[in-house]
Amino acid sequence: MLSSTPAASAKVELSTEKRDRLMEGYLTMKAHPDVLPALQALRMAGIRLAFVSNMTERMLDAAARSSGLDGLFEQILSTDRVRAYKPDPRAYQMAIDAFGLRREDIVFAAFGGWDAAGAKSFGYRTFWANRLKLPVEELDAMPDAIGDGMTDLLRFVGLT
Repeated sequence: MLSSTPAASAKVELSTEKRDRLMEGYLTMKAHPDVLPALQALRMAGIRLAFVSNMTERMLDAAARSSGLDGLFEQILSTDRVRAYKPDPRAYQMAIDAFGLRREDIVFAAFGGWDAAGAKSFGYRTFWANRLKLPVEELDAMPDAIGDGMTDLLRFVGLT
């Protein structure tokens, strides 16, 4: 029987135990040290925050709690709501619908180059937090800015 899981596609053997440990990791993620102070600075500046992710709501809620970020986001938006994964435009539309804003009034901070490209193609101003210093994705859209982390995001939005 053929399998179409990401593990099978990457030719990685994923036992039930390894899969369970991997999934537990999603529920107990920790934030980088610059994340909490940056999000607090954004909130204090009156910037409304949302998390748009391909993870489930349960995973997002657990990750926010375990990383100490719960309560900072006005919206936690799982693509489960629209039954589409980023970079599908329906995923990016969720922020517009949740906040009642125009796309040009939203800055999308991505932690994957592909996600920054998807958000830019959708029409958002984008910032890519490229912590791993990866090459820019060879896609049709370039982020408006690229930085190493959240301090650079604060500069991009004019807070430092």
